[in-house]
Amino acid sequence: MIPFHRSRLAALAVSAGLVLVGCGGAAAGEGQATDASHDHGDAPAAVVEAPEDRYAGIDLPDPYQRPSFTLTGPDGQPYDFAAETAGRPTLLFFGFTNCPDICPTTMADVAVALRGVDPALAEQVQVVFVTTDPAFDTPEVLAEYLGRFDADLPTRFVGLTGDQAAIDRAQLAAGVPQAEDDGRLHSSLLLLYGADDLAHVAFDAGNTSRDIAGDLGLVAGA
Repeated sequence: MIPFHRSRLAALAVSAGLVLVGCGGAAAGEGQATDASHDHGDAPAAVVEAPEDRYAGIDLPDPYQRPSFTLTGPDGQPYDFAAETAGRPTLLFFGFTNCPDICPTTMADVAVALRGVDPALAEQVQVVFVTTDPAFDTPEVLAEYLGRFDADLPTRFVGLTGDQAAIDRAQLAAGVPQAEDDGRLHSSLLLLYGADDLAHVAFDAGNTSRDIAGDLGLVAGA
């Protein structure tokens, strides 16, 4: 169980709208997501804090639906996120390759977590990194960047790009706020979807690779 004060702060941050984080700078409240940004239909806004925490990450009692969006994949072809990842543990993150801190730290934590779990579980997990800087992050740039983290893993990370409108729609569908400042101000939330196509847990900069590894085991075994 996460210490109460950590869970409380995380709950406040996410329920306030998934605060945007400036890579290389401080968190900012501008551009926070509204209730309507979640892909929940007419459901009420997510309540993040449960009576008891099940996960080491941020518990999401109002789970996030696996979003439906299509972007450009590593081979330059359309990648339908919902169809390609349906029914399997999936980690989804929005960031950009020139980010100096949050993005590489998150990807490194994910890679360490996957090296620490059973290889059969690591093979099931799909990691998807959606750029918030599509003007720079081509499929080739994303492939080179993600290759720094996943080279020895059984399932390679997938980098997605597209035009700005498509990136904006993907963030909206996932329930994270749209990035600002040419993508440099973006959500730090890492969402974990399970076989039920729901995210019951997410992670932020306060979580560790051990947290991610432990919750992957819980989600895969659910």
